[in-house]
Amino acid sequence: MEDAKAYARALERNPHLREYIQDFVKKGNPKPEFHVSLSRDMRDMEEVNLIYPVGDPIFVHILRTPKEARYIAIEPVFTSALREKYYRILDRMLEIVPYQLEPQGPREFKLMIDRMLEEICDLGDEKPPLKKRLLKGEELKKKVRVEPREFDELRYKIMKEMAGLGALEPFIRDPYIEDIHCIGIGNIYIFHKVFELLETNVGFFYDRDLDAYCYKLSEYLDKPVSKYNPIVDGALPDGSRINIIFGRDASKKGSSFTIRKFTAVPISITQLVAWGSLSAQMAAYLWLALENGMSVLICGETASGKTTLLNAIASFIKPSAKILSAEDTPEVNVPHENWQQLITRGSLTKAKRKTLSTVEMQDLLKAALRSRPDYIIVGEIRGQEGAIAFQAIQAGRPVMATFHASSVRKMIQRFTSDPINVPQIVMGNLNLAVFQQALYYHGKFIRRVLEIVEIEGYSPEAKGILTRAVFEWIPRTDKHIFSGYYNSYVLEEEVAKKLGYENPKEIYRELEIRTRIIEEMIKREIFDYFDVYSLIKKYTEEGLEALPFAVPVGGEER
Repeated sequence: MEDAKAYARALERNPHLREYIQDFVKKGNPKPEFHVSLSRDMRDMEEVNLIYPVGDPIFVHILRTPKEARYIAIEPVFTSALREKYYRILDRMLEIVPYQLEPQGPREFKLMIDRMLEEICDLGDEKPPLKKRLLKGEELKKKVRVEPREFDELRYKIMKEMAGLGALEPFIRDPYIEDIHCIGIGNIYIFHKVFELLETNVGFFYDRDLDAYCYKLSEYLDKPVSKYNPIVDGALPDGSRINIIFGRDASKKGSSFTIRKFTAVPISITQLVAWGSLSAQMAAYLWLALENGMSVLICGETASGKTTLLNAIASFIKPSAKILSAEDTPEVNVPHENWQQLITRGSLTKAKRKTLSTVEMQDLLKAALRSRPDYIIVGEIRGQEGAIAFQAIQAGRPVMATFHASSVRKMIQRFTSDPINVPQIVMGNLNLAVFQQALYYHGKFIRRVLEIVEIEGYSPEAKGILTRAVFEWIPRTDKHIFSGYYNSYVLEEEVAKKLGYENPKEIYRELEIRTRIIEEMIKREIFDYFDVYSLIKKYTEEGLEALPFAVPVGGEER
């Protein structure tokens, strides 16, 4: 019923949506279903034909059949008549923009555009300007006559091009998109959270257009691309990570870019457990470890979900902790009030290089140590900053970070080799390594924590680091097993002793309680990141009695 009402309102407000659907049906296609929101259950549908909104006037049509999988952005159609008015309006904007107050930030910039449109466009009696003005004959001639619908479509186009990201606007608005891939001339591909890899109806078909767009994107980063500087990394204003490769010299199909979208609200640990990325027992284990100051590395290959997992389990750090994060691109997002976020400052334009110096990850980590935080979070360890991170661990500051490695053996090899060069005896101070992977399983794209490995320390006798895998993913059953039950070095020798247990084995009862809490949250569909954190905080500070539900443990409710 809610979808039906929303559909009727959408058609009324957006004539171009009605026209698109009518044209689609005329071609012999079934009418698409309208959904206000999507669920991951939809990924199992063999055939998909649905439309959902991403903010007026943009809608998305997902069309998946055995022959094709398409993502169609539905936007106002830009006719030749509208294009002529568009360029007239732009010319007038160039004339009057010198007389406008300089905007302070994106919001004021949009307000300035609205003020100029109000002055330039003549909507007659049907839609008078927001601000009434006395116009003399010469000024009146300069106004552009537009119909109300034309005004809405022109405003959208101008806002998209001047205050937004142009062709990418539908993708930036869509909360279900993870990655945007432009691999050169042709259509853009996206990776959808529900429907996975899809070809879109948006693209670039001329080198000059694609080169100009990549240059525009690079200006957002304050790192203009050129033939002499063809590869640029950075973050867009919304925090999304972007990589640009400019020109055919470096990219044979033409300039290309990849955007990994920033999620404003992180995915919660209960949602990851519900999706099967890890088990409730694994989550409870990490809860005990992080609450008690264990240092954790989350390892995996590109796009395996390392940062997503890091943000989810960061909610397990004690609510009273002082957290300091250091990153190249802002992706870490934690719910704690006492959180300081530090960002590197890399390559600069010539103008800025005269007055500003670069700030590298090593600089941030050194500053972090002086701030005496309870936890240091490193967005991603790539190079020599890894040695400083281990110095922090050695100095008693727990560290959580992501790292590119597919196994504990490769992790140790990379840390103890160039350019990081952490001595094995120092690396033995790490407590846990979590290994995650993105893979295709029974025809579906999934992310799974493959194993959690405990680091027992450096052994002079073995001349190496002793490790113990305590959790493992079993592909045959798609389940995780706890091989470290009653045999966990971290729980018994680190956490239990820190909490003062006389019998270290009693820690497993606390593990069971926390497992049940997470399972109960999932049962009650508590998936919002901050709702989950609130309940974790209540249990940490006040105990089971503070929770809004009973927790069954060992056959009884507590």
